[in-house]
Amino acid sequence: MKPKTSRTTMLNHYPAWKYVVLITTLIIMLFSALPSWFGENAAVLISHKGTTPSAVVIQKALSNKDIEIKRIDQAGNKTTVVLDNVAQQNAAKNILEKSSNPDDTVALAMVPAAPGWLLDMGFKPIKLGLDLRGGVQFLLDVDMDQVFHAHANQAADSVRDEARELRIRGVRVQVTADDSLRIVTPSGKADGDIRQYIREQYPQWDVKGSGDNALVMHLKDSEKQTLTNLTVQQNLQTMRSRIEELGITEAAVQRQGEHRIRIELPGVQDPASAKNVIGATASLAFYEVVSDAKPGSIALPDSNGQSVYVNRKPVLSGEHIVDARGSMGEMGMPEVNISLDATGGKTMSDFSANAIGEPMATAYSEYSRNAEGKTEQTTSIISVATIQSQLGNRFRITGVGSLADAQDLALLLRAGSLTAPVTIVEERTIGPSLGAENIQNGFAALALGMGLTLLFMAVWYRKLGLVANLALVINMVMLLGLIALLPGAVLTLPGIAGLVLTIGMAVDTNVLIFERIKEKMREGRSLAQSIDLGFSSAFGTILDSNITTLISAATLYAIGNGPIQGFALTLGLGLLTSMFTGIFASRAVINLCWGKDTRRGVRI
Repeated sequence: MKPKTSRTTMLNHYPAWKYVVLITTLIIMLFSALPSWFGENAAVLISHKGTTPSAVVIQKALSNKDIEIKRIDQAGNKTTVVLDNVAQQNAAKNILEKSSNPDDTVALAMVPAAPGWLLDMGFKPIKLGLDLRGGVQFLLDVDMDQVFHAHANQAADSVRDEARELRIRGVRVQVTADDSLRIVTPSGKADGDIRQYIREQYPQWDVKGSGDNALVMHLKDSEKQTLTNLTVQQNLQTMRSRIEELGITEAAVQRQGEHRIRIELPGVQDPASAKNVIGATASLAFYEVVSDAKPGSIALPDSNGQSVYVNRKPVLSGEHIVDARGSMGEMGMPEVNISLDATGGKTMSDFSANAIGEPMATAYSEYSRNAEGKTEQTTSIISVATIQSQLGNRFRITGVGSLADAQDLALLLRAGSLTAPVTIVEERTIGPSLGAENIQNGFAALALGMGLTLLFMAVWYRKLGLVANLALVINMVMLLGLIALLPGAVLTLPGIAGLVLTIGMAVDTNVLIFERIKEKMREGRSLAQSIDLGFSSAFGTILDSNITTLISAATLYAIGNGPIQGFALTLGLGLLTSMFTGIFASRAVINLCWGKDTRRGVRI
């Protein structure tokens, strides 16, 4: 008979792989947090469209104006001028704009001050929000009335065309003030034919009878909601493209509410150029010119105030423009060179092939908000040119004003035409000095809270308190490293408040564990047994409390925006790191120091 072997459970023992995971995680988070310790330097970014000037030329242009430079980095068609004094950033930008090629994009930026070897590893400093770095915030309103009106006009034109196809005379189609359509037909048969056409081609419209041989059709509420979502999403993408064209880095473009867009531009202290591009709604359309007023034509004013009659339907609209460049033409006149996509190029080619010798008008449209708060569209003819030959997907337009006007128009067209007009309803600027003050005050509060917590834990829990303090320091390193590591994470002033709150949450985990250990020792157990039972019994309580708080943080992040999201982000990440350090890291240290101590009644 084989003798029975007794197996004893080894208390407070971590396998080697857990220590490897702990140390590896800590090293990665430490490297991720280090760039934020070094901070950032003010810089000016230049994106060159043509020849890249030498660094010597740039340095000389700035040195002549007493601008202090740390270094100049050049890679490809981009030049980064790193400055020694953030107060000279705007002055340096103005100097470089004057000395650079007119097509170049010059923008303000902040670049990491960390050593190159650290940045080459892929680590970047924490992105700071508008309230910490300073900058500009715009709140834009997307005017959906213009979209609904455009859909109503398009439907009205289609109904008129169908009536002509069916050879029904006397059909009257009117777009009402609420963007509904009122259709009057001459007979019951015509009424039925028009109803059938609308049901087949426009199922998203409701159709009701209104008197004898009269119909009223209007967009369904579900279709209006769908159009609103699609339009705002398209405008969000266009806004992001425009900001990229301006060269502004670390911008935040988010939807706010049903039809508003919030744009934050950290680090931008001269919002004029950004405002001109972001708030503008520019589009081009090309029309066939008709000799005089006739059905289906509209009158648009030219630069002299004279009316030019064109077909109501444009030959081509701005969404087919894929590239636009402003330059000086052969005759010394400013012009915009336009490139179309494949569909637009074919449309323009087909039209121009049958219109050689005929005039074509280029119309420029923009939107503004009047004194009553309503959006108004202004469309004018900027050029009328005779088509000399068949056009393709590349051609040029003139009559666009000065060279600067041509370049601004080209930038807007290159970045995309908005599907609905937007207007700036709110603008807020935070200076860099206020942002620096927010950082100083926020981190002073963080340092004070952490210092008092470290002191309390060391005095009250003595040796275990030192372990808690070590875990707290590791927690802050991991939290800052995690914020820097996550794409899209931004630290805001409420986020710093979340960091301060995280200190209390992290220490609370250790307090629960240490009190359980004390209880077990008062029951007469050994230190090793008390440690094992203390961590085991406290784990459920810690997990429950942190999960409930994590749910609240996730809800805040999902529903809130801006500062609320900043607070929720640091709070949620802090909960995760505090559980990791409070349970895993603290246990690892305690296991090594007292995990095998079998003494009873020990004070630690």
